[in-house]
Amino acid sequence: MLSRRALLQLAATTPVLGHLAAYFGLTNVAASPLARDYFKELGLRPFINAAGTFTMLTASQMPDEVTQAIRYASTRYVRLDDIQDAVGARIATLLRCEAATVTAGAASALTLGTAGVLTGLDEKKAAQLPDVTGMKSEVILQRAHFVGYVHAIRNCGMSMVYVDTAAELEAAISDRTALLLFINALNEEGQVKDAEFVAIGKRHGIPTFNDCAADVPPVENLWKYTEMGFDLVAFSGGKGIRGPQSAGLLLGRKDLIAAARLSAPPRGDTVGRGMKVNKEEILAMLVALELYLEKDHDRERRLWERQVELIAGRARSVPGVETEIHVPPIANHVPSLRVWWDAARVRITPQAVREALRAGDPSIEMMGNDERLDITTWMMRPGEEKIVARRLETVLRAATT
Repeated sequence: MLSRRALLQLAATTPVLGHLAAYFGLTNVAASPLARDYFKELGLRPFINAAGTFTMLTASQMPDEVTQAIRYASTRYVRLDDIQDAVGARIATLLRCEAATVTAGAASALTLGTAGVLTGLDEKKAAQLPDVTGMKSEVILQRAHFVGYVHAIRNCGMSMVYVDTAAELEAAISDRTALLLFINALNEEGQVKDAEFVAIGKRHGIPTFNDCAADVPPVENLWKYTEMGFDLVAFSGGKGIRGPQSAGLLLGRKDLIAAARLSAPPRGDTVGRGMKVNKEEILAMLVALELYLEKDHDRERRLWERQVELIAGRARSVPGVETEIHVPPIANHVPSLRVWWDAARVRITPQAVREALRAGDPSIEMMGNDERLDITTWMMRPGEEKIVARRLETVLRAATT
């Protein structure tokens, strides 16, 4: 039986045991840290997230089971490599790939995966990076696939070679080519599609790496691209999966994952030393992934559709306002809303609407440009869509002539 002291200690970190402590009359249990409004103390204003899983907006919120895993791991010691081994093996089984490891976000997965391709299991080469002397030094990327996150590859000292067509890609392959990089969200923009890209890599014996950072849902993407033949695949952990924002997944070939780990903490003299993932985040990433796989994804999508339709209806009730519900084809593949209006009838700019919603109570964040508002509901708590709908209608209606 738990002693009174043990129960008090556990109650401080475990909500269920906190209730038990109260039940047994232990009323002097220390207040939960949530009793403090830390953000208020710091002068910060939380907001309703009508924008999506953007890093600058701190991405997603973790389910209670994930934060409980963090609290659990924070009270125990394990060796960092041991928990990476165990969690990686479990994730690989869940996601039907040879091997997996938890990284410090998708960008970290790009750097570590590239490092593994370059060095193999050679510790001296791992310590040498980003100096690629004596190693292959080029990564080929379609010009249409360029994004700023390519810097994560360049951290390893790599030079980028840009191509447009399949013929150009094959012509660019040389004895300096270490890797073929693919940005999954831009599959439709590039001339070389995913399956053909993999086939070219296989034909020339060059590893292919797919950056799928924001590409769940759908859940099937978590195994689609490794099964397609990509040698490495990266995902963000804190977006659709709802793990810690500072965590991610690197999936793929067993030999390349082992090589990537050679450049990851706790090893010190490596390009990835600053990309530490602690035991709490590693365990939380596994729990978040298990929860995500168990979800009723169809039911969740129907909820998002209803929420978006609610906001669209309230916005359209304002004369001159139009809306469009759409689903982005790959990244952030969720029901989303575009809102725009006749400037002669609604005399306010989209930017001014966003600022008014941000300044209101509660604060609301949404995206868009100079011509429209972009809204999603998948990062909202139930009921927040009603607040967003009401506030948006109020701001727009106040600007009508």
